[in-house]
Amino acid sequence: MASYSTTMILLSVLFSGLLYANGRAVDLVSTLTQQNQFDFFTLALQWPATFCSTHENKCCPENGCCAGENSQSPPGFTIHGLWPDYKDGSWPSCCEGSAYDESKIAPLLDAMHEYWPILSCNDISSCNNKTNSFWADQWEQHGTCSTSLTGDQYGYFLTALELYLKYNVTEVLLQAKVKPSNSNTYPSAVLISAIANAFHAKPRLDCKNGDVIKEVHLCFTKDLQPRECVEPSGCPAFVRLPKFAFLEGATKTEEWLLSAVKTVI
Repeated sequence: MASYSTTMILLSVLFSGLLYANGRAVDLVSTLTQQNQFDFFTLALQWPATFCSTHENKCCPENGCCAGENSQSPPGFTIHGLWPDYKDGSWPSCCEGSAYDESKIAPLLDAMHEYWPILSCNDISSCNNKTNSFWADQWEQHGTCSTSLTGDQYGYFLTALELYLKYNVTEVLLQAKVKPSNSNTYPSAVLISAIANAFHAKPRLDCKNGDVIKEVHLCFTKDLQPRECVEPSGCPAFVRLPKFAFLEGATKTEEWLLSAVKTVI
């Protein structure tokens, strides 16, 4: 849940002027004309407990799934990405644009770490076959295809953070008495109706291992107003929302050091 101080910092920044993945078809494009032709946005919100426990994960300094110095559990749902989408279920990817530069989003980094945490180690980019951070991959895959509406890197990440804070799925579900639990199940219709009633648009649920909530997708028009998501939800009638736990075993620092030693040897 958003802390007051972090939210106010983010708002002050705003007013100062400041693949093939997830089972969806990727349409590789590279021209500015094609960048303008997507139909709507999807704000993909991931449930960290599910991602960390089911993703093929390992510990490293940047991985928020692993315990480390001053580690804190995620605040609830966190951002996976803001994705431009087509009505037919495909999506533009890896469009023409500048390379990711973290210095461009320096004023947003505190909010990014809290609401858009990195839950994996650096991986090979689907755009350029180089090793990328999670944020870099989101910019290069999706942000570059959104520039006609969100602008540069700063605008892309700020837009996603604004939507996340304005449409607080975690709070809506808590008010509907849907709380993290390792034993309870909830009707998926309850989750969908609670979110739809709050935001006046039907979301999409995505599950892992059958009935475990992996993501909630909120869809928006190109002027960032809520709209119904196109694809049907991929969850059964009853779903689970597990509690978060850090990955067992070595801490992120310990495992990274062990890996580095093995590499040297």
